[in-house]
Amino acid sequence: MFTVLLRRIRAPAGVRHHSKRLLQTQTGRTGGWQLQTAVAFDIDGVLVKGKQALDQGRRALAMLNGHNRLGKKIPFVLLTNGGGVSEATKAADISKRMQTEIRADQVVLAHSPMQSLVEQYADKHVLVVGGIKRRCADIARAYGFANVSTPNDLVHWRPSLWPFMRPPTDDQLSAVPGRDYAAHPFHAVMVFHDSFDFGRDLQVVTDILRSRDATAGNGFVARQIVPLYTSNEDLVFSNDYPQPRFGQGAYHVCLRAMWQALTNGAPLEYTRFGKPHGVQYRYAERLLDRMASAAVPGVDLTSMRAGRRIFAIGDNPAADIAGANGAGWTSVLVRTGVFRGPPGTNDAANPAAMVVDHVEDAVSWILDEEARRLKADVV
Repeated sequence: MFTVLLRRIRAPAGVRHHSKRLLQTQTGRTGGWQLQTAVAFDIDGVLVKGKQALDQGRRALAMLNGHNRLGKKIPFVLLTNGGGVSEATKAADISKRMQTEIRADQVVLAHSPMQSLVEQYADKHVLVVGGIKRRCADIARAYGFANVSTPNDLVHWRPSLWPFMRPPTDDQLSAVPGRDYAAHPFHAVMVFHDSFDFGRDLQVVTDILRSRDATAGNGFVARQIVPLYTSNEDLVFSNDYPQPRFGQGAYHVCLRAMWQALTNGAPLEYTRFGKPHGVQYRYAERLLDRMASAAVPGVDLTSMRAGRRIFAIGDNPAADIAGANGAGWTSVLVRTGVFRGPPGTNDAANPAAMVVDHVEDAVSWILDEEARRLKADVV
């Protein structure tokens, strides 16, 4: 078990040690949980940098798992604009890297709330875009979308659709070969994850969106026929490269520009998931509610929500901070990812409630803030 010597935790300027009074007056009524506080972590640029797990992230998670002077566990979720894998796979990966248990129901990926679309499209033909090989198609089927195809399936059906790639191999196909995409209309296009072939996916998506009968290869009209759903508007993201890299949002920029050129300026309409959009935060709040109910059976969720303060820790002002601010959460910005502002600065467009060097400082500040806010109160 990973432990933390709390007296040696370095807190940012202005952060005091946690109130002894709060620790001494806690009762056993919540089974070791402090439910009036919750935390949402971004992953890339906060807990990890590329393939490297940050030591500060390990210590921060340990603090929320009860290794703090409150002696209480604090509910938390991982709220990321990443995706392309299942929630269970992401939870297992982060658990291994952070040396602590993360459950699948603590993970909100960019495409997680798209499960709400299953009721509308369960058996309808949808085009799922993004990710490696057929992973996103498999995720979509696990969510409940039963009739899924991918750009690779269309290129396999008719290679001249995108002649600038090698023919897809069997392990890249998500649909049974032999389907005639000129005869099977699509009902929606869903961008689950980053495109691994911008050119192919721009071609296929614009083909389907403006197809006169929502099929492939049967002619175009200068307007949108098929609805579009996207999962992540991050223009850039942080990994172990010295500068931020293009994210799924870069594909959206290209798609909008291509659409404008192909349709003489017709509007491209789409429903957006992922941070900073409210649907992502409402989904995370539901997960936190379920965690509270599981941790303390019979807890009054209405009163708990009324007194709960949710903190979001992120590195991207345009996604993490803007989204948290819009959701009414308390935002904390770290300098280990996209944001590189010097000490004493904040993001001008999307200012955070607090800016700190790294995630360990963020959690230290959160615990101190909650000690001041709650004083001797318990859930």
